[in-house]
Amino acid sequence: MFTTVLLIEKSLSAADVELLTTLHGDEPVSFHVLMQPRGRQDEFLRAVDDVAFGYLDRAAHERDEPHGAAAVDTAAAGLAHTLDGLRAAGAEATGRVVEENPLQDLKALVADVSADEVIVLAAPHWIEGLFHRDWASQARHKVGVPVLQLFAQQD
Repeated sequence: MFTTVLLIEKSLSAADVELLTTLHGDEPVSFHVLMQPRGRQDEFLRAVDDVAFGYLDRAAHERDEPHGAAAVDTAAAGLAHTLDGLRAAGAEATGRVVEENPLQDLKALVADVSADEVIVLAAPHWIEGLFHRDWASQARHKVGVPVLQLFAQQD
């Protein structure tokens, strides 16, 4: 069994699930998912990225994103959808919402489950990536296993 820790910021689309569950061919995969609620802390950077990609309508609505308890509830619903999708595709899947710094929980989880890899699946964050402040860049220095960054299917 191949063990993957998956760090996400929104529920996976069907295309995301297919990509993840076929990365290792026919080898069975166990996913341990950490979901970070989207919140006010990265609202500005998301808006800049939206503008850079030409998603002007999305940039204008970044302030409409839920925050606080509503963001946690939205993340929990997205996590449930993600786990259902992974299981329906034949993978084992567990997960939890991480409200604070996900990198601390990521490091602990990798050790706890003896993960073979970490996959960070998120929308492109070009500004954070440019300065190596994105999750994947930071995780590479903390977890001791390969870290793969994939971009989530855009809505």
